Amino acid sequence: MAKAVIALGSNLGDRLAHMAHARRFLSKLSIVPLMASSIYETEPVGEASTHRYYNAVCAIETGLDAMSLLESLKDYEQEYGRDPAAPRWSNRTIDLDIIDYGRQVIARQRLHVPHPEYEKRLFVLIPLQEILPGWRDVRSGEPVDALIASSPKIEVSKTSLKW
Repeated sequence: MAKAVIALGSNLGDRLAHMAHARRFLSKLSIVPLMASSIYETEPVGEASTHRYYNAVCAIETGLDAMSLLESLKDYEQEYGRDPAAPRWSNRTIDLDIIDYGRQVIARQRLHVPHPEYEKRLFVLIPLQEILPGWRDVRSGEPVDALIASSPKIEVSKTSLKW
């Protein structure tokens, strides 16, 4: 069993419904009740993305190994309408990224944990801090507070949405 931290994002269609559906999917992968942050609304990142995002972070405990978890997440994204051939940063119904898996550093062709750019993404770090305030980067040992302070600033607004 391993604790995994998953970042969620949606900026197409009924964003709240997409996020809630993904949360239910993640809860089925967890052997304990999952932890979920609030939903945050953020400006799009990258040139191909044009709509505002809803973002959140969930923590699960899973019996899946890291590659099986990645495959489950990617299968879910495709089943839920994400085009794997779409340009990077393009609009998407749902995006699921592994931020942490069992406090391991994993570098494989299809899987990099921690996610290679998470420490630059306030839309991941702020929800992560909400549910795991003592969390530290597995590579550097830096606390999430320090990562937030050094991350490029973008607009990240906590919503009152229930999911």
